[in-house]
Amino acid sequence: MFQLTELFDLTGKIALVTGLSRGLGYAIAEGLAKAGATIVLNGRNPDRLADTLKIFQDKGYDAHASQFNVTQMSEIKAAVAEIQDSVGTIDILVNNAGIAQRVKAEESSDEDWLNMMNVNLNGVFWCCRAVGRHMLERGQGAIVSIASMSGMIVNKPQEQTAYNVSKAAVIMMTKSLGAEWANRGVRVNCVSPGYIGTDMTMAGMADPELKEVWLEMTPMGHVGEPQDIASAVLYLASDEAKFATGTNLVVDGGYTAW
Repeated sequence: MFQLTELFDLTGKIALVTGLSRGLGYAIAEGLAKAGATIVLNGRNPDRLADTLKIFQDKGYDAHASQFNVTQMSEIKAAVAEIQDSVGTIDILVNNAGIAQRVKAEESSDEDWLNMMNVNLNGVFWCCRAVGRHMLERGQGAIVSIASMSGMIVNKPQEQTAYNVSKAAVIMMTKSLGAEWANRGVRVNCVSPGYIGTDMTMAGMADPELKEVWLEMTPMGHVGEPQDIASAVLYLASDEAKFATGTNLVVDGGYTAW
């Protein structure tokens, strides 16, 4: 029988978390670090990344930094190679980097659409591919991507077609890679958050119309906390989820249950 303290133990594992300077990424990275994983922090802003690294190291976590842009394939490949050489083999990849934009579809620009897809979709696939190749060579690894309930439903009252489409694609990518790599030792899952109390969500909550609708549509009647998502990621990244692949774990306070 296992001991409770052994659940979700990631001692000896190396985890790369993209886009983690604040919000969900920070909470996810800290959750994995508390479970014993060595953390590689990723971000595009060098100053913010350095500040986050110092905070993690001051807390006693085994943490490293890797600055690269998830929309640039060459940067991802170089960064993964450098991590493999200097830190070690990546056991866990968390695709957290993402952006959101509220804009009417007919008023959106080509650049709006392409930027959304490059960060939220292409960046996720390119990271999966770059890290996944090494995992497949070893026959083991866990990938967790941050999708969204917006990949399953259409939010209201805001207009965000590009965001919804990008997150729906992440969910299908998860299912496809999960099935494709299942018999080769690599598990691929995703977490779909509802409204979580990050800076992005709380900025929207400052709008009385948005706040009223968002909370009314959420059966629990309140936003979640970043730790709620971090806990879901920890489960899927750990060996406790050894029979889970191609899974979309929804953590939304019941929003999609209506």
